[in-house]
Amino acid sequence: MIKIENVTKKLDDYVALSSLSCEIPKGSVFGLIGSNGAGKSTLLRSITGIYRINEGAIWIDDELVYENPVAKERFVFVPDELYFLPSANMNRMAKLYASVYKNFDRARFSELTALFKLNPQENINKFSKGMKRQAAIILALCTKADYLFFDETFDGLDPVKRNLVRNLIAQDAIDNGTTVIITSHSLRELEDTCDQLALLHEGGIVFESDVQNLKTSLFKVQIAFLEPYDESKFDAFDTLNITKHGSVTNFIVRGEREETYESLSLFNPALLEILPLSLEEVFIHEMANAGYSFDDILGGDDHV
Repeated sequence: MIKIENVTKKLDDYVALSSLSCEIPKGSVFGLIGSNGAGKSTLLRSITGIYRINEGAIWIDDELVYENPVAKERFVFVPDELYFLPSANMNRMAKLYASVYKNFDRARFSELTALFKLNPQENINKFSKGMKRQAAIILALCTKADYLFFDETFDGLDPVKRNLVRNLIAQDAIDNGTTVIITSHSLRELEDTCDQLALLHEGGIVFESDVQNLKTSLFKVQIAFLEPYDESKFDAFDTLNITKHGSVTNFIVRGEREETYESLSLFNPALLEILPLSLEEVFIHEMANAGYSFDDILGGDDHV
């Protein structure tokens, strides 16, 4: 488990993280979403001990990470800005990784380089941006580390490779109990990959939830009646964002889908539909309910 308690990190005069607290369960795939400047990269660099935090504490399995080589052997970090040894090929990088990670899987390395169709003997500097990202992901996955941290994981990957990476990450979490943290600017990129999601804004977590519960707890209702009625008809339901146009009303309901459908059916409506919401729509409504504008948060200023 990763435990983050009241962490504050300042970069010069800029407060990148502000009294941030969070717990990330072991074996989960945890997604961090937020605009530029929200604190995603700073949080990963703090968790991995690259940055010394100003206040608070970060534990990985009860071990403080900063200046702790033993703790750092258990995780691998793929940053947004990639670095490879000058003139190195993937074979040379694999040798370097194997010297640090005792469980580095050379058989899997050969398998994945073939799967991604990368030449392990070619100079990585000749790779495209997407190929370099693939190379970094392959090396990370082959370490068999207990914790994997990916900053902007899918940046530069085509749709086929994105889907492949998602499947590999999910499989590691299921088969090996690997804990994964992924950052992204796009909620849709994380929707099918993560167990839990957190939205960062101005250095703090403003919303966090289990993905499955989040997606099933809110849904959209479209209902119509032949006789006149007003919105008070639905006062007994936990509703959000009611809009009425003529005889048709649309609203968001929090609760059990089947129970809501049965209760509304007792009104004998002329039209009744229960419609699913995308995860982005759920986030928008939850954030609005918490007093935040989701669109404003994702339109933040450009900071690290």
